[in-house]
Amino acid sequence: MADNLPSEFDVAVIGTGLPESIIAAACSRSGQRVLHVDSRSYYGGNWASFSFSGLLSWIKEKQEKTEVSEESEDWRKLILETEEAISLSKKDTTIQHVEDVCYISQDSAEDIEEAGALSKLPDLGGSDTNETAQQSGKGCLALDKQLGTKGCEMSPETIASNDRECTPEGEDTEVISERESSYDATSGHSTLETEKTENASTAEVSNLEPKKITYSQIVKEGRRFNIDLVSKVLYSQGLLIDLLIKSNVSRYAEFKNATRILVFREGKVEQVPCSRADVFNSKQLTMIEKRMLMKFLTFCLEYEQHPDEYQDYKDCTFSKYLKSQKLTPNLQHFILHSIAMVSESDSSTTDGLKATKKFLHCLGRYGNTPFLFPLYGQGEISQCFCRMCAVFGGTYCLRHSIQCLVVDKESGRCKAIIDHFGQRISANYFVVEDSYLSEETCTNVCYRQISRAVLITDQSVLKTQSDQQISVLTVPPVEPGQPVVCVIELCSSTMTCMKGTYLVHLTCSSTKTAKEDLEPVIQKLFILNDEKETESENGGGLEKPRVLWAVYFNMRDSAGIDRNSYDSLPPNVYICSGPDCALGNDYAVKQAETIFQEMFPKEEFCPPPPNPEDIVYDGDGTQPEDPGFSISPEPKAEPLPEESSNIENKVTEEHNE
Repeated sequence: MADNLPSEFDVAVIGTGLPESIIAAACSRSGQRVLHVDSRSYYGGNWASFSFSGLLSWIKEKQEKTEVSEESEDWRKLILETEEAISLSKKDTTIQHVEDVCYISQDSAEDIEEAGALSKLPDLGGSDTNETAQQSGKGCLALDKQLGTKGCEMSPETIASNDRECTPEGEDTEVISERESSYDATSGHSTLETEKTENASTAEVSNLEPKKITYSQIVKEGRRFNIDLVSKVLYSQGLLIDLLIKSNVSRYAEFKNATRILVFREGKVEQVPCSRADVFNSKQLTMIEKRMLMKFLTFCLEYEQHPDEYQDYKDCTFSKYLKSQKLTPNLQHFILHSIAMVSESDSSTTDGLKATKKFLHCLGRYGNTPFLFPLYGQGEISQCFCRMCAVFGGTYCLRHSIQCLVVDKESGRCKAIIDHFGQRISANYFVVEDSYLSEETCTNVCYRQISRAVLITDQSVLKTQSDQQISVLTVPPVEPGQPVVCVIELCSSTMTCMKGTYLVHLTCSSTKTAKEDLEPVIQKLFILNDEKETESENGGGLEKPRVLWAVYFNMRDSAGIDRNSYDSLPPNVYICSGPDCALGNDYAVKQAETIFQEMFPKEEFCPPPPNPEDIVYDGDGTQPEDPGFSISPEPKAEPLPEESSNIENKVTEEHNE
């Protein structure tokens, strides 16, 4: 039972966000005894993914302004005279200004339940991981088995078999529909000819008018949705991909290549040419512009070898440097907002060149864009590292709140934690998510905010022949002084939304509330009500996508906070920040590695797992001299074939080269 945990661990991790999960996995992999707890009923914290009903419950929880109930102070009796307690927060204040809006009728959806939803289990109190599958939106029971309250060891083969039991409902439905449409068993003949005539007539209608989606459909198909609280993608040559490959955690997840990069210019959404072939096939650029673009991008790949080319503009903005290169306004816009993806007013020339080089360096590894997206949402990544930790003996407890940190007055080091059962648990190191710190501890901390919006729409922002597109779009500031807005549009093949809909994430640095920051951009890209757009408003007569439902909220950005800003923090307590505003996950990986190396400087960070064929049990023989799982001294830019094959095979590519 969770109220009878072991009393000693090497590392106690509080919070299951991405940085904490990576640290827990790294510690467990290096042989440390790890306790990983979270007061929430789901994994991921602010990195989590929800089904539609799960998100509605999360919204309701955040909108309720309930006072924290006064709990028993009996745990203070466990504090000795030579010790003092640092209380932890009982309420999460990282999310503010939550507002959800439904733009379609809700009349018939009151009594609708999710298809395939499990009956709700009684709340037994304390810690329980059995409801994780329901909260994760995928309903995967295998994860619960691995992340039980007791430490466990499971073989990769066992995990793989469990994963196969978690076949997504969307795939089952597609297989059934294909079988039904290909052959009519009752008539005994193929229906192919009938389908051709029906499809020809229906295709024209569907192109002109998209299928109308109702709110009751969204609720009923709510388990098809996996909605991220934070919107990010993975750079194909980024730190997170390298870590997934190196540690073999990639076997727990699947990925899909982002298919296109878009740009919003002069009121229109256009596709940005990324590869050399795209550039020369593009009809948006003149022949002179194509040559200018290729010449500049070639320079960016080796800009560090030619410092004289940009030395005079080192202290200037990247935007000013682009103008000095005599690039056309069209090319300047493409490079600034869709390739470098940096701020027009704040980013220096060096930052812009570095970002452009990173973009180009990531092209072609898995597809024609630099980005990958995990199927079932960003929340899967945190859970993948939790799986790794559990496989190597980590102990997991959800809905398990921690009352305080116990600090020795003489040494100033943290000795233990006390949980809500009153159990005192000792450890050598403590990793705490920032949201668990009390207001007293964070008095001198100055936080930034992120504005977030999640939309369910009926069409893509840029229609093409294929309706299965993953798009990344950067929208320049609507007015001077406003932030750049990053838009990620996901289709149903990412397993994040139901068929016939798109999931659109918008993110920017906050200047006001999320709705005030993002609604002007949404109005330029989408229709928010039932009124038809005029041709002049839409620039060409094509109707904009219609927003069916939306949620807005502000999220705390605690990235980059100096450790000294926290009041009276013991030296063996390490703070992990929540999600930042960047498009990738590099900051979380860097933070996790830095904290791990400070705790265990002689240990390797997330080494490759041993090859099962090389494991020798007692009495079976001698260990081979070369076990085959040592780190190669080769640069990480070119991973070993056996390391990279897992993730490469799982990336769904939309092209053949």
